Amino acid sequence: MTVIKKNIAANFAGNIWQALMGLAFVPLYIKFMGVEAYGLIGIFATLLGLFALLDMGLGATLTREMARLSALPGREQEMRDLVRSLETIYWGIAVLIGLVVIIIAPFLAHSWVKASKLSPEAVEQAIRIMGFAMALQWPASFYSGGLMGIQKQVLLNVITSGISTLRGAGAILVLWLVSPTVQAYFSWQIVISMINTGLLAFSLWRNLPRSGKNAAFNKTLLAGVWRFAAGMTGISILSTALTQVDKVILSRMLSLEMFGYYSLVGLVAMTIYRITGPVFSAVYPKLTQLSAVADRDGLILLYHKSCQLMSVLILPFSVMVALFSYEIMLLWTRNPATAENCRLLLSVVIAGTALNGLMHIPYALQLAHAWTKLSLYVNLISVFILVPLIVYLTKHYGAVGGASAWVILNAGYVLVSTPVMYKYLLPTEKWRWYREDVGVPLSVSLIAAGLGRSFMPKELQPLAMALYLASVSAATLGLAAMATVTTRTWVLGKLSSPKTV
Repeated sequence: MTVIKKNIAANFAGNIWQALMGLAFVPLYIKFMGVEAYGLIGIFATLLGLFALLDMGLGATLTREMARLSALPGREQEMRDLVRSLETIYWGIAVLIGLVVIIIAPFLAHSWVKASKLSPEAVEQAIRIMGFAMALQWPASFYSGGLMGIQKQVLLNVITSGISTLRGAGAILVLWLVSPTVQAYFSWQIVISMINTGLLAFSLWRNLPRSGKNAAFNKTLLAGVWRFAAGMTGISILSTALTQVDKVILSRMLSLEMFGYYSLVGLVAMTIYRITGPVFSAVYPKLTQLSAVADRDGLILLYHKSCQLMSVLILPFSVMVALFSYEIMLLWTRNPATAENCRLLLSVVIAGTALNGLMHIPYALQLAHAWTKLSLYVNLISVFILVPLIVYLTKHYGAVGGASAWVILNAGYVLVSTPVMYKYLLPTEKWRWYREDVGVPLSVSLIAAGLGRSFMPKELQPLAMALYLASVSAATLGLAAMATVTTRTWVLGKLSSPKTV
C-alpha cells in the first residue's frame, strides 16, 4: 500500500471514530446539563474557531515546509530548527488566548450570552475555565500539522482517536460521578487538552529526522517562510471570519437555547470535515511534492482522482442528511421537539458545508503552488458581503436565514472563484471538474436519495427507520461511486482481483 493510500485509510478510520465519539456523547451532555449548557459548549467551539486567526498561517506553513523539506536531501537540521522556531511563537500565542478569554469572561457572561436557566455568575465561571482549556488545546493543531507534513498520519490518528474517546467518556464520567454542571465539563477539558497536546508534541519531536544538533530558534528560517505565512495569515483571518461570524451573530441575536440547537446542527454538518479532512491531509503534501519537482502530468492525475473521491464521499452523505434531516435528528437525540427545531436548519447548513467541502482539493492545489493571493482576495470580498447578509437574514428569518447566508457564500466559491483558479493553474481542466468530478456524482446522489425519500413508509419504528436510512444511504453511495471513473475503477478492481487463500 502506498503512503498516500495508507494515510487516507488511517485518516478516515481516525476521523470516523472521532466523529462517532463527538456525536455519541452529545445526547448525554444534554441530559446531564441541558440544552442551554450545551450552548456554552457551542460558544467554546466558536471561540476556538475565532482564535484560529491568531495562527498567523504557522500551522499551514509547518505542514507545507515539512512536506517540502522531507523531499529534499540534507535538510534535517533545518526541519528541526523550523519546528522549534514556530513552536516558540505558537505557545506564546496560546498563553495570550487563555488570558484574553479569562479577561473578557465578565463581558460575555453579563452582556453577550442570553441565558435564562444559568446565572450570569455560573456562565462567567464556565468561560474562565474555558480560557485555561483553550490555552492548552490550541497548540495541538500545530503539532498535528507537523505530523501530517512528515507523513506520520497513522500515528496522528491513533493519538487523536484515543484522545477523542477519553475526552467524551471522561466528560460523561465527570458529569455523572462528580457534578452535572458545565463547570465540571470544562474542568475535564483542561485535563484532556493537556494530555492531548503533550502527546502530539512528544510524537512530532520523536519522529523528526535526527541531525546531531539540538533544535534552535532561527530567525533566518522564519524570514524564508514569511511570504507564504503572511498569505496564509490573511486567508486564516478571513476564513475564520467567514466560518465563525454566523455563530458570533447568532449567539447574540438568538436565545441561548436556540443557539444550542444551532450548535447541534453545526456538529452534524461538521461531520463533512471528518470526511474531507482525511483526503486533504493525505493529498496536500503529495501535491506539494509534485509541484516542487514540476511533475505536471502526475499532479493533474492526482488532482482529478482526489476531487472525484471527495465528491463521492461528500455528496451522497450530504444529500441524505438534507433530505432526511428530521429522521436523523430524531434517531440521534430521541427528542421530537429537538428534531423539529433542527430539521430545516440542518438541511440548509449541510448544503452550504457540502459546497465548502468540495473546495478543499482546489484549495490544496493553490497551497501546493504557494499561491495564496486568490483565496485572500475572494475571502476579503466575501467578508464585506456576508456580515450584513447574515444580520439581515437572521433578523427577518431567524436561524435558518443566517444559515442560508452560508449556502450563498459557498455557492459563490463554486461558481465564481473556482473558474479563476483554473484559469491560472489548470486552464484545460475546469469543465472536467464541473462535469466529471462534481456534476455526475451530485446528479446520481440526488436521484437515488430523492427516490428513497419519496418511497419512505410512514410511521416507522426507530429500528426500522434506521435500517431504511442505512439501506438508502448504501444505495446512494454505491451508485455515486459506480458513476465516477476513479471510484468505479477502484471498486471493479477490488471485485475482480484474485482472492488468495
